[in-house]
Amino acid sequence: MSRWEPLLEQVVHERYGRLVAYATLLAGSPAEGEDLVQDALVATFSSRARLRSLPEAEAYVRRAIASRSIDRGRRRTLERRALQTVGSRREAASPAEPGRSEALGQDVVDALARLSPRVRACVVLRHMEDMSVRDTARALGLSEGAVKRYVSDGVARLNAELGTEAAVHIPVETTEKEVRRA
Repeated sequence: MSRWEPLLEQVVHERYGRLVAYATLLAGSPAEGEDLVQDALVATFSSRARLRSLPEAEAYVRRAIASRSIDRGRRRTLERRALQTVGSRREAASPAEPGRSEALGQDVVDALARLSPRVRACVVLRHMEDMSVRDTARALGLSEGAVKRYVSDGVARLNAELGTEAAVHIPVETTEKEVRRA
């Protein structure tokens, strides 16, 4: 048995109810509160933190609960913004509609499905929805550099899977700061 296992058992046995009550206040529902506690316990006891006492471990778990609650809120906000951004754009033809499926082909749709969700989102928003790097970054809550990297990786993987040689062209966008300097 590891050094931390007895402390984890003690936290769960003696403080779980209080931790769930605290997390429920942050999350808004008991089910989400329990999920937050589980995530926080895993994060706390899988880290290299040197916890020596029950109060110290409980305090650490409470901080982890608060952090995860904030992260979930941010993620939901970013997802809502992304949906609003994509939803406010003009209606694009769906892959099932005539013209779009012919242009894409089932092999492209299948290759896109094999990309990781984040890479796929970047590629689709940039190349299918024709969003700028900046808008894609805002919609997904990523940095512009990360979007460029994910698009580059995604197009490279699509090229390899489809046997194509599509170039990754990411136009340089001038920022307001650069315009002011000129």
